[in-house]
Amino acid sequence: MAISTKLMMRQGQALVMTPQLLQAIKLLQFSNLELSAFLHEELERNPLLEAVDANDFPDAPQEAHGDGAAAGEPGGESLGEPAEGDWARDSLAVDATQLAAELGTELGNAFELDAARSPADAAGALEGAGLSANSWTGAGGAPADGEAPNLEAYVAHQASLHDHLAEQLALACADPIDRLIGQAIIDAIDEIGYLREDVAEIAARLDADPARVAAVLATVQRFDPSGVGARDLSECLAIQLRERDRLDPAMQIFISNLPLLAKRDFVQLARLCGVDDEDIADMAAEVRRLDPKPGRAFGGAPLQPLVADVIVRPASDGSWIVELNSDALPRVLVNHSYAAQVSAGAKRDGDKTFISSCLQNANWLTKSLEQRSRTILKVASEIVRLQDAFLAKGVEHLRPLNLRTIADAIGMHESTVSRVTSNKYMMTPRGIFELKYFFSASIATTSGGEAHSAEAVRYKIKQMIDKESPLDVLSDDAIVARLKEVDIDIARRTVAKYRDSLRIPSSVDRRRAKQSQLRETAQPAL
Repeated sequence: MAISTKLMMRQGQALVMTPQLLQAIKLLQFSNLELSAFLHEELERNPLLEAVDANDFPDAPQEAHGDGAAAGEPGGESLGEPAEGDWARDSLAVDATQLAAELGTELGNAFELDAARSPADAAGALEGAGLSANSWTGAGGAPADGEAPNLEAYVAHQASLHDHLAEQLALACADPIDRLIGQAIIDAIDEIGYLREDVAEIAARLDADPARVAAVLATVQRFDPSGVGARDLSECLAIQLRERDRLDPAMQIFISNLPLLAKRDFVQLARLCGVDDEDIADMAAEVRRLDPKPGRAFGGAPLQPLVADVIVRPASDGSWIVELNSDALPRVLVNHSYAAQVSAGAKRDGDKTFISSCLQNANWLTKSLEQRSRTILKVASEIVRLQDAFLAKGVEHLRPLNLRTIADAIGMHESTVSRVTSNKYMMTPRGIFELKYFFSASIATTSGGEAHSAEAVRYKIKQMIDKESPLDVLSDDAIVARLKEVDIDIARRTVAKYRDSLRIPSSVDRRRAKQSQLRETAQPAL
């Protein structure tokens, strides 16, 4: 058979990841903050998209008893907008007269009103005192635009740690070169007050003498707060002890062996420091009074409040109401009237193509947002249905759950459920939890019954350790034995792994800590 080149037609099916599909997948895994930033960029890029304020919608909650939510429809006037009669001069005068009658002499002393003045004169006096028709409304003192006052504008500015140190540097160093070095050192100090860059690196970057940089660092370490500019915890404590005149040779050895202090190995510390047990207890109490993070008093970066995507609340019939949080739900609309107006006036083919593309992208974006909301609500409703015991009774009743169970129940793929549960939070009567929290591995039972959730077992371990006696500290083997008594089959290494995840020390370290607390408690009584 001769080899030749041919043209053939073949029919087949293949999944094509279009840009629209990629955008829908991306929107599904976005958190509410990432989604807000993305929509802000789209609003600037697409002239046919409009952001809709939540105040423009009536208070129609989006509720679901398992698989759906009701979306609010725009309509009506905003409740925050003052009525037209609130701006009338007569209305202002009546409000001023009533206020003067209620407060009596206090308002008269402030605005010099008396009973002899007419309502119009009373309003005029209020305007003279700074309360005019632009600042006085009949809607509870709301501003003229109907929005609530910005309380953040009245909050005093909190100086940062770097600003506080820079002010002291200007007074401590007169040499411009030392100020430059000091500013570089201050810039390398993190928000808790530690220097995170080596002196040699700072000197090489500034082309300065390392000895001069070290001298400026010593100056910075004398700034307020005490302990700032230290390179490790031991140096931070040493700076604070030096300022208190408590840094003797024994204390220097003590803070140089902080790992022994963390293990409560006071016998070894007493031997190294050459002191008795009473002195070691006093030194440990002195170190506990120090601040290991001197910069935290000035705060750090502003914390972003956690906004739940889904709200769960109990219903009157004993079930649970699942609804989307309207504050975390972005609202964008497509301005079809503006699109029609611009398309009618467009004369060039390029302009018509641009408007058509913008309209197509805007329609797809709104549909993707709607689909995202429905998917989140569907997944959250199924989680609530399966974890009903947790919501009603607590962590001990959390059921083991995986992505496949939710995906099979709602008819979606596991990857879709994984994207939905990433960076999404649910507000419940027991607190705010990430959707991933409700998915945990299963721990088998000794009797072969229903498995236990790993999170529930972890909670039981923590409860056992919190209730243990200082004279009877539970080892990992003892915890395994107690868990088997309550029908939980678990290995010792699994208990150790869960204990480490809870940041609970070993039984030896816990015994030392509890015995040390007993001795400290007994000393004042003696």
